[in-house]
Amino acid sequence: MKFEGVYCAMITPFTNNDEIDVEGMRSNIAYLQNGGVAGLVPCGSTGESSTLTFDEHKKLIDVTVDAASVPVVAGTGSNSTSEAIGLTRHAQDAGAEASLQIVPYYNKPMKSGLIKHFGAVAEACDIPLILYNIPGRTGINMDPETISTLAHEYSNVAAVKEASANFSQISDIMELTQDLDFCVISGDDGLTLPMMALGATGVISVVGDIFPKLMGQLTQFCLDGNYEKAREVHYRLAPLIKVLFLETNPIPIKKACDLLGLAGGPLRLPLTTMAEPNVAKLKATLAAYTD
Repeated sequence: MKFEGVYCAMITPFTNNDEIDVEGMRSNIAYLQNGGVAGLVPCGSTGESSTLTFDEHKKLIDVTVDAASVPVVAGTGSNSTSEAIGLTRHAQDAGAEASLQIVPYYNKPMKSGLIKHFGAVAEACDIPLILYNIPGRTGINMDPETISTLAHEYSNVAAVKEASANFSQISDIMELTQDLDFCVISGDDGLTLPMMALGATGVISVVGDIFPKLMGQLTQFCLDGNYEKAREVHYRLAPLIKVLFLETNPIPIKKACDLLGLAGGPLRLPLTTMAEPNVAKLKATLAAYTD
């Protein structure tokens, strides 16, 4: 499976009773598909997966697959290998096209542990796996050699969502996997253009939750090799990307969804409501894209 273009890192809309807003989720899916996204990614960090129960996690995957007409990449990673296997098997049975597998967090496994962890998931499940390297959240960086080892040993380790912001590392990953049909995907909206210039094939995007067409233009220009036009879109999006990360993701993007009439709803503790001065900055920035 080739992962190209914009895959949306979906928020999870909640009701005021702290339940999953299923109809809101379906409405957001329709909006994103009308915006031309290449795929949907529920149950990631943008979807507040760390506060979902296992039943909610599975329900979100089921709802997304049922409503989707584009590929679904379900976030099913965990710092527990058995839990990651269980969630990934559920996603596979539900009809997800692929799985996003975060580097185990908090317990900080060694390189050998990472290889055994992802290898166990790859052996237990048939769908393609996208490794997710985001050291700022997990406390551990998965180095290029580890990624290359996994990609070469397991045919369904198909890609990496790379959010280290280390361009030397990103280049090394591509160099070490150039003999494979292996994709490197941007895990940071603001780094999509330079990563795609190096050879990345797309982005798992937060900005795509609200402006999928703009992110789609950026990635398509890059895929077409039209970097002059891609730079224009990149700089047009730059102020928005900055304001969407004034506070911990997904606090700003959920507020942006609410402001634009999409289903957002409350956050779950320990995430809290966006500070009013930052809300004012968000409103002012959004106005430049909606007028």
